[in-house]
Amino acid sequence: MHTLQIKTTHRTQFVDITNEVQSFVTNSQIKFGMCHLYVPHTTAAVTINEHADPNVAGDVEAAFDRLIPHRGPYKHSEGNSDSHIKSIMVGNTQTVFIADGHLALGRWQGIFFCEFDGPRTRQLHLKIIPDQPQ
Repeated sequence: MHTLQIKTTHRTQFVDITNEVQSFVTNSQIKFGMCHLYVPHTTAAVTINEHADPNVAGDVEAAFDRLIPHRGPYKHSEGNSDSHIKSIMVGNTQTVFIADGHLALGRWQGIFFCEFDGPRTRQLHLKIIPDQPQ
């Protein structure tokens, strides 16, 4: 297992981590298998979406903040119920296939760490499971 440290600078922020994950895959020298990504936080998540145009991530950040506002009729006393709700909606895991030593992402796809209660320093755990020889 490998852990990425991710430092965020905003309360809601999508951080493109595609290159960091690909570097881990490359360094593993595994040609075929799966790369599992796991976020061990209740107010953060991980997703796959377009990364060719950074405006898409900004649009998604803004949409989350409009749909689930920071201040609401929440009962949780820490003041971050919106962050927990957003994290549940996105999810804390992703699995990406590895093909010929590369993440098998679509042409426009990238991997994003989703911060919903920043700024903070966070962790993302990565684990590669190689295909079994046939």
